[in-house]
Amino acid sequence: MKFTKDHEWLRVEGDLVVVGITEHAATQLGDVVFVELPEIETMVAEGDEVCVIESVKAASDILAPLDGEIVEVNEKLVDNPSLVNEDPMGAAWFFKMRLDDLSALDALMDEDEYADLIG
Repeated sequence: MKFTKDHEWLRVEGDLVVVGITEHAATQLGDVVFVELPEIETMVAEGDEVCVIESVKAASDILAPLDGEIVEVNEKLVDNPSLVNEDPMGAAWFFKMRLDDLSALDALMDEDEYADLIG
C-alpha cells in the first residue's frame, strides 16, 4: 500500500488503484453519516476534490491522489456510510481509478513513512 499526506491509502489491483482513507483519518472524522462519491469516467488531476465525507464532527473532502480516470465507485458507502468507521482500510474503499502513470505511485509514502507522519 501507498499513502498520501492527506491520509488516503492506495492499493494496486492489476492496472487499477483502489483509494480509501486511513484508519487514522476515519478516527479523526468520527462517525461518518454521509458519503458523496464521484461520477464514473471522470478524469481527475492530483489534488482535485473527488468525494465529500460528512461526519458528526465535520465535512471533509477526499482529493484525487494522482492523475487518472475514476472507473468504479463503492456504492455500499452511499447506503452504509458507517462502513468508513468499521473497516476504513478494507470494505470502505471509495473509488478505483486508472492512473495516467503508474510510476507516480513511487512518489507516495510507504507504510513506515506514513506511520512516522501520524506519529
